[in-house]
Amino acid sequence: MQNILLVDGYNMIGAWKELRSLRDDHFEDARDRLIELMAEYKADTGWRVVVVFDAHLVPGTEQLYVQHAVEVIYTRKNETADERIEKLSTELKGRKVQIHVATSDMTEQNVVFGHGALRKSARELEIEMQIIQSRISSKVKLSQVEKPASRIRLSRDVELAFEKWRRGMK
Repeated sequence: MQNILLVDGYNMIGAWKELRSLRDDHFEDARDRLIELMAEYKADTGWRVVVVFDAHLVPGTEQLYVQHAVEVIYTRKNETADERIEKLSTELKGRKVQIHVATSDMTEQNVVFGHGALRKSARELEIEMQIIQSRISSKVKLSQVEKPASRIRLSRDVELAFEKWRRGMK
């Protein structure tokens, strides 16, 4: 089964504590940080992740691109992120596809739920992201503490002798 997460970008930015504080000073940094976080989400879950932003906050025409393995969509002029997410939830659904929509907009949640998608509030996704980041941090710390095991079992004395030899010490 393929899982796809559709994220209402500005809804997450307005709801997540970390992103709200970034938004107040540097709006673009908040968008970039959300995309980075969603890349971590994708790496951890293996899900396809699509972040949708309203075009009214970004001048120009519709944009679609991939950043950090996350699909990013800026809607067309006069098209809301909600409308694009509704359209995507209909287009992408299939027999072996489960759509998840992350938004705290209740109307949007009800519409996509009617299309067969599962809903995830901004708060739920934020908590899930914190758990993922904690898990990633633990893995990084563990890999820094553990040294790669040798294929050959060596006594501590022999291991130290080899290390001195490797470093050019006698």
